Amino acid sequence: MSHNSLLPHIEISTGSTPSASVIWLHGLGADGHDFEPIVGELNLRNSLAARFIFPHAPNLPVTLNGGYVMPAWYDIAYPDLTLGEDEAGIRDSQQKVEQLIRREIERGIPASHIVLAGFSQGGAMALQTGLRYRDKLAGILALSTYLPLKSTLPEERSIANLDIPIFMAHGTLDTVIPPKSALSSRDFLENLGYKVEWHEYPMAHSICPEEVNDIGKWLGQVLG
Repeated sequence: MSHNSLLPHIEISTGSTPSASVIWLHGLGADGHDFEPIVGELNLRNSLAARFIFPHAPNLPVTLNGGYVMPAWYDIAYPDLTLGEDEAGIRDSQQKVEQLIRREIERGIPASHIVLAGFSQGGAMALQTGLRYRDKLAGILALSTYLPLKSTLPEERSIANLDIPIFMAHGTLDTVIPPKSALSSRDFLENLGYKVEWHEYPMAHSICPEEVNDIGKWLGQVLG
């Protein structure tokens, strides 16, 4: 496989010989450095050596922001994210994330020890990719986000990941992606039979310490 087209990224390992990988996707307009500090805050127990990979999204013109070019996993045209979805852009980024998964497998980490994580637009990509990935993954961490391309999921979803652990969390004060979007995504997934561990916190479109604590516990469970 050619690595020339691999997304640029940052890597942080919590041990010398990682037995698991967490691929963590940032939100719109951010970059891989955004979630770097979280690794030290997760309180992962010493026996869990994980490699965290924080890719940088490509720079794209974003219609909603007047065509301004910024790091984005796909274009957004309307404040209501379910309208005019950039299917081509979403699927292009899905392929790029799948490349990162395959590279971890090549480096000796089984798919079943790989978590896909993401915040906001990155969380949408974690759901998009993880639910369709052909080999069984360890889990999906979807923070302050929603489920993209809903209508295609029933047909495209992977049999291997029907029972994948999904952690979804949202701020009750989020005005960027309203809580109702996240809740309808959760309900849609549960109606398809997925087990979703749902958390909400009194925060805006962000991350809070209580949430970081809950994420650390969940990672310990799915990668333990």
